[in-house]
Amino acid sequence: MNDFSQAQPLDAVLPEIADTAPDAPAPAVAGEAHTASLDAAITRATDAILAAQKPDGHWVYELEADATIPAEYVLLVHYLGETPNVELEQKIARYLRRIQLPNGGWPLFTDGALDISASIKAYFALKMIGDPADAEHMVRAREAILSHGGAEAANVFTRILLALFGVVSWRAVPMMPVEIMSLPMWFPFHLSKVSYWARTVIVPLLVLNAKRPVARNPRRVRIDELFRGAPVNTGMPQRAPHQHAGWFRFFRCVDGVLRAVDGLFPKATSERAVRQAVAFVDERLNGEDGLGAIFPAMANSVMMYDVLGYPADHPNRAIARQSIDKLLVIKDDEAYCQPCLSPVWDTSLAAHALLETGETRAEQAAERGLAWLRPLQILDVRGDWISRRPNVRPGGWAFQYNNAHYPDVDDTAVVAMAMYRSAAITKSDVDREAIARAREWVVGMQSSDGGWGAFEPENTQYYLNNIPFSDHGALLDPPTADVSGRCLSMLAQIGELPQGSEPAQRAFDYMLKEQESDGSWYGRWGLNYIYGTWTALCSLNAAGMPHDDPRMKRGAQWLVSIQNEDGGWGEGGESYKLDYHGYERAPSTASQTAWALMGLMAAGEVNHEAVARGVAYLQREQREHGLWDETRFTATGFPRVFYLRYHGYRKFFPLWALARFRHLKRNGLTRVAVGM
Repeated sequence: MNDFSQAQPLDAVLPEIADTAPDAPAPAVAGEAHTASLDAAITRATDAILAAQKPDGHWVYELEADATIPAEYVLLVHYLGETPNVELEQKIARYLRRIQLPNGGWPLFTDGALDISASIKAYFALKMIGDPADAEHMVRAREAILSHGGAEAANVFTRILLALFGVVSWRAVPMMPVEIMSLPMWFPFHLSKVSYWARTVIVPLLVLNAKRPVARNPRRVRIDELFRGAPVNTGMPQRAPHQHAGWFRFFRCVDGVLRAVDGLFPKATSERAVRQAVAFVDERLNGEDGLGAIFPAMANSVMMYDVLGYPADHPNRAIARQSIDKLLVIKDDEAYCQPCLSPVWDTSLAAHALLETGETRAEQAAERGLAWLRPLQILDVRGDWISRRPNVRPGGWAFQYNNAHYPDVDDTAVVAMAMYRSAAITKSDVDREAIARAREWVVGMQSSDGGWGAFEPENTQYYLNNIPFSDHGALLDPPTADVSGRCLSMLAQIGELPQGSEPAQRAFDYMLKEQESDGSWYGRWGLNYIYGTWTALCSLNAAGMPHDDPRMKRGAQWLVSIQNEDGGWGEGGESYKLDYHGYERAPSTASQTAWALMGLMAAGEVNHEAVARGVAYLQREQREHGLWDETRFTATGFPRVFYLRYHGYRKFFPLWALARFRHLKRNGLTRVAVGM
């Protein structure tokens, strides 16, 4: 029986779930959990993670994307006409050259295929920095871009950048009139109907579309050579593969109408909409953490202030510009710009991994991390989510240092679970109210189908992904299995099981409905079905599902079936393709191996040979520095469009898996006692 069947007070010790009569004597596996080699591996990893803890108790690791963000950083400097930092630009150039593919282009993730838009931006940035157009790597890039359709094949965001630099006309960009700011909420397109990231990117972009400035570009760099025809003749983008032909034709007609009446709206109406956009940005400017705390929105806000005539030293423009430089990672020989910062996510996950070790020093470090997180709970800002949940009290955590208008349920659930685990150790109720408020907010954010989106409830207006602007297909934040599983895990961990909790029952039903025919679950924010299946199995285990339930067994069997011969697990960004027909083998990574192991252990398979092989893989791949090397991307910003490499994932997830394996084996357990 699951020990979460009864709610427990925060000052109660979290139980160690152990059957008085284990299922069967554990079969021999490679390396007993208490062997010196496993202990040593856990100790070395723990040492390394403790060494990375900041003096104030938190962790933050690098968050790397593709060439797009560092290229856009370079181009922003020249758009604004700033005096560039030559040393910094050369470091960014070295980074861009290093990640260039042998075929000349740039991918969205390690070992991925050429992406035309990322390649255009990388080429543009390198040329802007000063790389000669006839340099070997530039020739290769140019030939690769032209062979893939030329710059005419660029996506909408790249077209906007090219229009801002005067390379293409605004006829190549879908219409997004600033009057959108004044639309009523019932209108089919309203900013409350799109995701937070789309909203914060679009609002300042509406002002840019209305004013249509041209970059200062002091060096007068152009990239006409990337086009197959004359850049000025570039028309509207073609329908994206995810877009429905009928809907797309309809919205293209709407675009044509808007284009025909462009400039005919009363000037007073347009200027009022501009003021509304500025007010929106001003309210959410977020200090040195920036609008939405994500690079694209932050960059757009700076350009918005610039086109409206705000001087560089105006407080709003200055702090917006400063926020972007906080994203830079500058090393001795290279530099790049991160898409955002991840301290709350990193700190909460590192705390879970350290708590799993059962070592006093690790538990104390985790508690310092949780103490850093406590004041970051958002209790007094009613963010954009109130448009669908006006009567829900705030209570979540954001992903970044500060992003009060945009907390997310995923971070909130992970933080609350870590606090609950720590309370069992410290026997303190210091976090009782924080956990209660987190639970209240998470439950309030549950969508009508029983699942959760990350930042928004009921964000399911799927027709909007068919507008010409949404060629990326990432305009929305609908419920997904990975986020929903985490929320169910949190509810179960604090004692709310499906049989006694309506929100938990709805979440449980949602998770069962989302299981794929092959037994796996989709992962929206991590690559991909391994990530989703890990989260799902953890949530079902926490919710009390028996390990011999066929649905649990199918999930575990899927993980076993895709294990690589080296004992690890891996999955690539290609798994998000629209014509996905099942798992395609990819090289093993430490983080994905850890997810698979924790998924199998959540399904009661700690004694399975696949788990022993996975543990052996992690021990074998551990490096002298105590952690693991991992160059592949294992996380997702937007499927098929934008991928992420969390540098912390290869550090705390393998430690977490090894420590869990040791704990279960050492104590003769087959059921994981916590939510994740």
